[in-house]
Amino acid sequence: MPLISIITAVRKPIPDYLRQAAAGVAAQRLPPGWDLEWLVQEDGDTPAARDLCPGALYEANGAQLGTGTTRNFALSRARGELVAVLDYDDVLLPDGLATLIPAFEEHPGIGWTIGQADDLIDGRRVPYPLAYPCGLVPAGTIGRLYEQTGLCQAACAGLVAPTDLIRAFGGWGALPRAQDVALFIALSEVFDGYQEPSVTWLYRKHPDQSTHPTKPDTWGKHQDRFIRHRLNAVRAGKLPSQSGTGPGCSSRRGPQRLSG
Repeated sequence: MPLISIITAVRKPIPDYLRQAAAGVAAQRLPPGWDLEWLVQEDGDTPAARDLCPGALYEANGAQLGTGTTRNFALSRARGELVAVLDYDDVLLPDGLATLIPAFEEHPGIGWTIGQADDLIDGRRVPYPLAYPCGLVPAGTIGRLYEQTGLCQAACAGLVAPTDLIRAFGGWGALPRAQDVALFIALSEVFDGYQEPSVTWLYRKHPDQSTHPTKPDTWGKHQDRFIRHRLNAVRAGKLPSQSGTGPGCSSRRGPQRLSG
């Protein structure tokens, strides 16, 4: 039976948010024959999330190691052929994964897929406008848009990709923020992807998230430099575009607000 691994990194969770994430995972209606595992990895010296995520395969780091390392530890436990990312304060809609998984069979050779997200603000769903059309996204598109705008134009916080590809690209970057952007920019430079037009998840905006506009982005220029260097290194390595080839299985809407 094919398996998809949902990866969730947690640190100092707000209980109601993590419970809602757990309810969204439990409500998933997967394609016939598919199953899922939910890997919750908790960062920090004082873990508190174990009882808030029923049904999860839970582990605690035992120390504060950062979001990138925490996700990579969860990745090391993943058994699925696909990985789906879910931040603890976001919510998967019931048909979210069932909408995205078939893209890998319908578009052989893609290396990633992403669904749209409505913002979730004080319990209200607020649509977010897309920056470019949905559908197949040729390799290199996201990187060029990043160079032009300084923003990731797709929803890294809702990424679904083959597990082996995530591992081959080194997992999530060792950055204080933008770990998902560092991974996604490199991955999307080599592999075509698919941006699903349907809303498959909800992106919660709240004052406690690490990327809230009220919080200073002290390391923004360093993160940007890291992402651009990695993008240039992938290009310089002359990795072939995987259009029409590559792994299979047998945007987000506008500028990415870096997940956290």
